[in-house]
Amino acid sequence: MSDNDEAEESEPAVELGEGPDVAGEPIARVASRLTWPAKRSDVLAQEGDAAVRSPDGARDLDEVLADSDVPLFESRSEFVAEVEELVGRGPVATE
Repeated sequence: MSDNDEAEESEPAVELGEGPDVAGEPIARVASRLTWPAKRSDVLAQEGDAAVRSPDGARDLDEVLADSDVPLFESRSEFVAEVEELVGRGPVATE
């Protein structure tokens, strides 16, 4: 490995900004850790303690899914759409 390759690997692929932190995780990141189809109870067992981003700040996924009537999420996109419907869409609050 050359010195040039090492320098490229040590620098981030995307430069991060200096702004305030955003609480919670994007719902897409949480969804990527699950397998589909997934029962709501399985989602809660695996990721219920995850805090997801919403326009009003971070919310615990178990609290969000408590308002859902969907017993089985057939796909990742169905899960993401349901959570976005429950928490809302829009700019995410920063700390």
